[in-house]
Amino acid sequence: MRISTDGKTLLRSSLIVLSALFATTALTLPARPAFALSELKKEEGELPQKPAEGEKTAPVEEEQENAAPVELPQPDPLIRKRASVTEPTDEPAVTDDKPAEEEPQEPVEVIYDIEKAPEPVRRMRQLIVEAAASGDIERLRPLLGKGVTETQVSMVESQEGPVETLKGQSGDSDGIEVLAILLDVLATGYVHVGQGTPDEMYVWPYFTAKPLAGLTPPEKVELLRIVTAGDFADMQEFGSYNFYRVGIAPDGQWKFFVTGD
Repeated sequence: MRISTDGKTLLRSSLIVLSALFATTALTLPARPAFALSELKKEEGELPQKPAEGEKTAPVEEEQENAAPVELPQPDPLIRKRASVTEPTDEPAVTDDKPAEEEPQEPVEVIYDIEKAPEPVRRMRQLIVEAAASGDIERLRPLLGKGVTETQVSMVESQEGPVETLKGQSGDSDGIEVLAILLDVLATGYVHVGQGTPDEMYVWPYFTAKPLAGLTPPEKVELLRIVTAGDFADMQEFGSYNFYRVGIAPDGQWKFFVTGD
């Protein structure tokens, strides 16, 4: 196949134009750095390197802007400003306090020998026994005194005389029952109380000063000669002896013959 001279000239001109065009395009494009093949491939599990100091990464900033703000925990409703403020509790407070121990009671000296009492006391007791044994309550009248020395025969004030009051306490109109009780009381042992004080006295029966829970069997027999078993049970519930008792001062004055609390 033969090409004419004009066709060759046209083909050559087209090639020249295309070459010039490619050269211009290559000059205008920015040069890109060449990367080695080792730099293009990363081993599995290799973490990306941190950006150089001062560089900014837009995606990270956007994530931080879009992230929800961090919320601080709210304080408790009750803020203790003092160490003494505490939460209420149903548990009992623990303390070092110990219940007070009961002081041991001193043993009571029960006296049966009347000779150990002063002579005025012995004399008054003997006169009372003789009057009560007679069965005539009027024989007690001179022994009961008058005015400030009058013997107390009741726990409450009364306008009646002591003999009339004792008759009123007796189960019979003549006061015989009270006289029998008086004899039984003076037949028991006695105690000496209030030594060295204005209230020093010799008191019958000794049950007035001795705890009932500590009575021995013979002492219980002696008590039941004065009171009934029902009375004794009531006294145990009450906590002490509360029946008739006699008190004579060291000078021989008959201070009281009373019953009750």
